[in-house]
Amino acid sequence: MAFPHRLDAPELPDFSMLKRLARDQLIYLLEQLPGKKDLFIEADLMSPLDRIANVSILKQHEVDKLYKVENKPAVSSSEQLCFLVRPRIKNMRYVASLVNADKLAGRTRKYKVIFSPQKFHACEMVLEEEGVYGDVSCDEWAFSLLPLDVDLLSMELPEFFRDYFLEGDQRWINTVAQALHLLSTLYGPFPNCYGIGRCAKMSYELWRTLEEEEDGETKGRRPEIGHIFLLDRDVDFVTALCSQVVYEGLVDDTFRIKCGSVDFGPEVTSSDRSLKVLLNAEDKVFNEIRNEHFSNVFGFLSQKARNLQAQYDRRRGMDIKQMKNFVSQELKGLKQEHRLLSVHIGACESIMKKKTKQDFQELIKTEHALLEGFNIRESTSYIEEHIDRQVSPIESLRLMCLLSITENGLIPKDYRSLKTQYLQSYGPEHLLTFSNLRRAGLLTEQAPGDTLTAVESKVSKLVTDKAAGKITDAFSSLAKRSNFRAISKKLNLIPRVDGEYDLKVPRDMAYVFSGAYVPLSCRVIEQVLERRSWQGLDEVLRLLNCSELAFTDMTKEDKASSESLRLILVVFLGGCTFSEISALRFLGREKGKREQKVGCGGQGAVLRKAPRLAPAPLAGLAVGGIAG
Repeated sequence: MAFPHRLDAPELPDFSMLKRLARDQLIYLLEQLPGKKDLFIEADLMSPLDRIANVSILKQHEVDKLYKVENKPAVSSSEQLCFLVRPRIKNMRYVASLVNADKLAGRTRKYKVIFSPQKFHACEMVLEEEGVYGDVSCDEWAFSLLPLDVDLLSMELPEFFRDYFLEGDQRWINTVAQALHLLSTLYGPFPNCYGIGRCAKMSYELWRTLEEEEDGETKGRRPEIGHIFLLDRDVDFVTALCSQVVYEGLVDDTFRIKCGSVDFGPEVTSSDRSLKVLLNAEDKVFNEIRNEHFSNVFGFLSQKARNLQAQYDRRRGMDIKQMKNFVSQELKGLKQEHRLLSVHIGACESIMKKKTKQDFQELIKTEHALLEGFNIRESTSYIEEHIDRQVSPIESLRLMCLLSITENGLIPKDYRSLKTQYLQSYGPEHLLTFSNLRRAGLLTEQAPGDTLTAVESKVSKLVTDKAAGKITDAFSSLAKRSNFRAISKKLNLIPRVDGEYDLKVPRDMAYVFSGAYVPLSCRVIEQVLERRSWQGLDEVLRLLNCSELAFTDMTKEDKASSESLRLILVVFLGGCTFSEISALRFLGREKGKREQKVGCGGQGAVLRKAPRLAPAPLAGLAVGGIAG
């Protein structure tokens, strides 16, 4: 059933202040171009902008018309053009083409480019190369933290994961450091800091440099958040690759949550119109089921429908005065709750149809086998069948990556076979996909000799080459224990339960994966917070290849209140999943803390549709995005 909110949970900081700051800064930048102006907005900034400053606010500050940045000539007749864009080369070429087209037509206009979240020198270089640098004024909208809910922030940086973890581009580290600096300026210094991963360490060091340069801004401030934990996404790829089974995660997988809202189509609304719904704690129905395992959701919604009907039925037998009070005080709220209930029932039905069609139960069963290290050959056969049936290109890749990481790379024979089948099913253009997955460490091939054991070597001399090959395949999964297997055993990530796991009354964070697996990222956070350091986790750090990349910085807690010390900000660098957010909320309730989450990335993570930031009994922040 829905988790009860702890009465003793500490209050969260007011993160709406971040919205107000971003709105005021944007208005200031727009007013630097006095008079009527047309605003060109990049597509992936439209949703974040709508959460900060809607159309009516923009109109109040003399924005006449809004246009989407796209590859076609501008039709604006305004004498002033303003561009709100990401710092991307293609955007600069777009702006330059408009300016040069006006020059050829003999038209003079004012142009202003506002970069979000920051301006890069490379963009100015492109404008200079195109010969328009002197015609365009450039500024930056340092909008880096978007509150999505009371305990969730997002940096909405869709390219963060690819840029850093694939290309090795470190340009966004300064953006992360600036965001952390802003948080410490607004909400006081963080008495206790922990982190793991190369990106986390670099972001932390740059953040500390900024703090030292502006020493005094946070001095004397009483901390509102007692702990901050920075975690790189590549510390735990496994969790990001597992199918989500909590309601919010399934909604994201099915309908795609963007900036905390989702567009439900006619199949959900039972009408000919789509409906945009904001998914946060203000939606009472959603708030009670968002962290629930999907198997519990229908039962809850059915009970909710009966309760609502009972409240409506109270009208019978009321006198005029009671009816008047009912209509003025309760009816509007009941109608709103009824509408939301109808929407979420429709969403559940749509999810069920899609997952039934995809044979979701068999997919989950295969994932659990890979996590536990059982029936690897059967799981590989299932993946091959999944590819041949062309069920989903993304799902097939996720399964291949999960197999690779849990087995410390695919044996050459399986790698070649799966790759060939995938390219035949989905096209040779995915050769680049395999190259990128290999570079990111998500889908790798074991090097020759990695899996040869002494027994296997002796046996191979006594049999033919063909037979030896078969024996090599048979021994390969046993010959080398992957780091994930060792980490899983060390941290008890695979719970051992007598009987069936009770998903209605979960006992640990494993419920977010049907009781089969505790998210590695969340377990690491739990262990470090219990110890208040990395002490005793040396072996875990070695297995994670992070012995030199874990840090702890604990300052005096004299000024920190007991309430603030129960607040933890978790920062995912590279995106996080809704499963991890649900697991951290569960951990916060169990420990009596509140965790906020912040995410950097696209959304969802790695092979999902996108990554984010977040706060709660544990709080969280996701750099990149949140994914389901």
